[in-house]
Amino acid sequence: MAHETYRAPKAVILAAGIGSRLRPLTDHNHKCLLSVGGSAILERMIRNCLSCGVSQFVLVLGHREDEIRTFVDKTFRGIRVTYVVNDRYHDTNTGYSLMLASRAIGVSEFLKFDADVVFDTKILRRLIDCDHPNVLCVDRNIALEAEEVKVVADDEMRVLEVGKLVDPKMALGESIGIEKIGAKAAPLLFAELALMMEDKAHSQDYYEAAYERLLAKTAPFHALDITGLNWTEIDTAEDLAIAHALFSSPVTTISRSQQNALDEAAV
Repeated sequence: MAHETYRAPKAVILAAGIGSRLRPLTDHNHKCLLSVGGSAILERMIRNCLSCGVSQFVLVLGHREDEIRTFVDKTFRGIRVTYVVNDRYHDTNTGYSLMLASRAIGVSEFLKFDADVVFDTKILRRLIDCDHPNVLCVDRNIALEAEEVKVVADDEMRVLEVGKLVDPKMALGESIGIEKIGAKAAPLLFAELALMMEDKAHSQDYYEAAYERLLAKTAPFHALDITGLNWTEIDTAEDLAIAHALFSSPVTTISRSQQNALDEAAV
């Protein structure tokens, strides 16, 4: 209706993991609190969300949870944060962590982030503006190997396959760990995750396995091409160095109009 106003979706941030590949940097710090360009990775993520009008957050924590709570509570005021704890972070993976966000999300639209991704705010604006309800951000300019989460899509960018086991030769590109899940798909996704986690054999599954199962049940996902925009996932010291090169200054909260002015000035 004309008088209704748009409500930005909630943001679910998965930050339960240990970050073992970044040791010794993560011996005394959670990975998402490591600094990139003068700002913590998690701070960059939250401020990018705030720049896009997203002010409600669900943080799924595990390893060093108190450290993250303290950081968020001290750094941010006026945002709504629900903390969810994965007590089994040692023997589970992102699928289990995402399942735990179910009660906090319910049937709401939400954005899902891996807490170790740094990204240009333009990526998030494109995702929110995308008309499709269920969307995976995909970079086509990536050398695809076993580690990458690969996406196969048709000519209309409808996702056909997603996962690490996808044939790289068939893939459009890499899913970067940032997605939008619509209100209709959210309960279906959480139900699928819950069903998966009933079997201990799936406790180490990534959340993409649930996306794949939903695709088989005709729940549509679309790929959003973000090729050319800056982002990187931080798993290793080499990744951290790349992040510093891409994002060399502290993060700031920038409104859409301010971003448009910056873009026009750069032309």
